[in-house]
Order: sequence, then structure tokens, then C-alpha cells
Amino acid sequence: MFRPLFAFIGMRYTRAKRRNHFVSFISLTSMIGLALGVLVMILVLSVMNGFDHEMRTRVLGMVPHATLESVTPIHDWRALAAEVQNDPQVLAVAPFSQMQGLLTHAGKVQKVLINAVAPEEEVKVSIIADFFRQGRLSELRPGEFGIVLGDRAAEKLGVGLGEKITFVAPEVTVTPAGVFPRLKRFTVVGIFHVGAGEVDGHLALTHVQDLARLQRWQADQVQGLRLKFADLFQAPRISWELAQRLDQGDYYARDWTRSHGNLYQAIRMEKAMIGLLLLLIVAVAAFNIISTLVMVVTDKKADIAILRTLGATPRQIMAIFMVQGTVIGVFGTAIGAALGIWAALNVSSAIAALERLLGIQFLNADVYFIDYIPSQLMLQDVLLVCGAALLLSFLATLYPAWRAARTQPAEALRYE
Repeated sequence: MFRPLFAFIGMRYTRAKRRNHFVSFISLTSMIGLALGVLVMILVLSVMNGFDHEMRTRVLGMVPHATLESVTPIHDWRALAAEVQNDPQVLAVAPFSQMQGLLTHAGKVQKVLINAVAPEEEVKVSIIADFFRQGRLSELRPGEFGIVLGDRAAEKLGVGLGEKITFVAPEVTVTPAGVFPRLKRFTVVGIFHVGAGEVDGHLALTHVQDLARLQRWQADQVQGLRLKFADLFQAPRISWELAQRLDQGDYYARDWTRSHGNLYQAIRMEKAMIGLLLLLIVAVAAFNIISTLVMVVTDKKADIAILRTLGATPRQIMAIFMVQGTVIGVFGTAIGAALGIWAALNVSSAIAALERLLGIQFLNADVYFIDYIPSQLMLQDVLLVCGAALLLSFLATLYPAWRAARTQPAEALRYE
């Protein structure tokens, strides 16, 4: 098979055993360093993608994309929902009411945000029904004062399915006998685990009609509507437009960027900054090729001079060493990419196994919004990392190859 002269000689130099073993060692370490840099970049970017994905699907699957609320309780929420769903960007609408307070059981206290929902409508806008460990969302029936808790809250209160807990509302009732806090007994009908500490520890669900009674509203009155959009990044704009379009009440909109926007932006910024820093590691490994090729050029001066006397042009000499450096870069990048893909696909299970083995948890749900290491491998990240590594490897060959092309045969062979 025909091969250009520069490619043939460059490949021979790459495969041949050199007299200078130190040069071979430097070449090997350059390849290993490049492979490790590519591996770490792919792994870390996959983990950051995992955090981004979990933020979108789990946390933002639990909190509303946006809400429409009024300064007074909304009476006919079904008519309002039908009007809102005329917008093609709105996928689903569900009523909600909220109330903060304390849950108590057997002397234990836990702060909580009670989110009152209509179960048949809530499943259209929330992923909560997919994460029940005990019970079901449909167990919330009007008039029964059932409540659904996150597993962290249930564990702290020491309650299980079917047990009674007391909700202490942040209001008081004035009677002739004195001032008393407003209390209400609920029955635990479900326990869920989303994996987000904020949700599992401080969120509870009850039926919207039960909370209306507790708030002394009419049974069909709600605080607002929860909206789910086709594109959650359009939520701020569309929800504001919907609030302006509704003219039968004094409505205002809230969206997820107010409650969790900073966290999401922080994840995106961290991915960009960490990717940039890791790219510098790849750059250092790639530019080690410069020192390798400079040593090879020095070692092969006599060979270069002979090739020049046989008619090789400076451009061909330059191409020989560019081929040799590029081969090192290609092999290092390929090995790193293969190991990085394997590591990204298995890091979640490996970390989980290590946590079980050591009996510790690396991510505390009280600090982070999830309690496990996620990973999502994306093809564009792999291609970007490999492309950057190959480009840097190629650029690293230019200076040594240029020096080789400037070698003068008479000077190189003077002392041979």
C-alpha cells in the first residue's frame, strides 16, 4: 500500500526502539498525561451534566415551572385553568395552596411547607407520584385530612404509614379562655423519596380542600395555579404575559428562576469554569510533546542530515516529526476517551458501592440538593474534549518540527 515518505518515516520513528531510553520514557509519560487529562475532563463534565440533569428533572420536576396567584383566594380555578391552557406553551395546570408551620409527633418537631394539591391534577405537573416508597398520592381524599411526607421528615418525626401527626399553624385562635395555637391532626397516608434534601425533609402534601378548611376558606378556593411549560426556560416570560392577559382579577406570576435560578446558574457556571481548568491540564500534557520531539530531533540530527542529502525537502522533514507527535496525541486521546467514557458510565454505581463499603455518604442532602453522585455522558462533550486534545497535540508538534526542518546537513554530520 502506498504511503507518503514523511508518513512512513514518522511511523517508523514512533514504533522503533530508540537508543535514548529517556526520550522513550518522556514520550510515554506525555501519552499517559494526555490520556489522564482527557479521562478526567470527560468524567468531570459528565458528573456536572448529571447535576444539571437532576436539577432539571428532579428538583424542577417538583417545584412549579411557574405559578399564577392572586391577592385573594381564587374561587373558580377550573375556569381560570381552562383559560390559561389556551396558550400552546402551557402543557398542564393544577391548583395549589401552601401553608408553613410545624409538624409534631411524640415530642419531636419538624418545620414543614404543606403544599395542598388536587391529586388527579397534580400528577400532570409534578413527578412526585414516581417516587413514593409507601402509599400513593391518590390516598389524599377530601375530608380525611391525610398527609404525605418526605422520608427524611418521616424519619425525623419517627412516624410511619397510618400514624397521626399534629400540624401547628402559624396563627392563633382567640377564645374566652385565652389565646391558643391552631392545631390540626393529620394521618400519614404516603411517604416519598425524591433524593433532594430540601424536598424530602421539608415538604408535605395534603388535599387542597382540607387545607382550605384549615385556612377557613370555601372548599373550592385555592391560592393559585401551578403551570407546566413545554420549555421551562420560557417560564418567566410566558407566565408574566399570562398574568397580564388575565383581566378578571389581580393576578401575579412567580417562576422557578426566583426560587432555584441561582442554583441552576451556579451549576452551569461551575461546569464552564471546571472545564476550562481541566483543559489546562490537557494543555500541559499536550505540550509535553514539545519536549519529547525536541529531544527526538536532537537525537535524530544525523538521520535528518542524511535524508536532506538524499533530496528530502524541509517541508518533508517537518511533516515527519509532525506525524510522530500527532501519533502520540491520537493514541493518548483515544486511550483517555475510552477510559473516560467507561468511568462516566460507571461512576454513580462505583461511588454508591464505595459509600456502602465505607459506611459514609459523600453528599449530604442537608447541604446539597441531591444525596448521590449523578452522571450523564453527552456525545458533544466527548467530541469537544477529544477535539481540543488533538488540536493541542498538533500545535505542540509545530515548533520541534520547524527546528528539525532547519537542520543543516553539513553542521549535523561534521562530527559523525
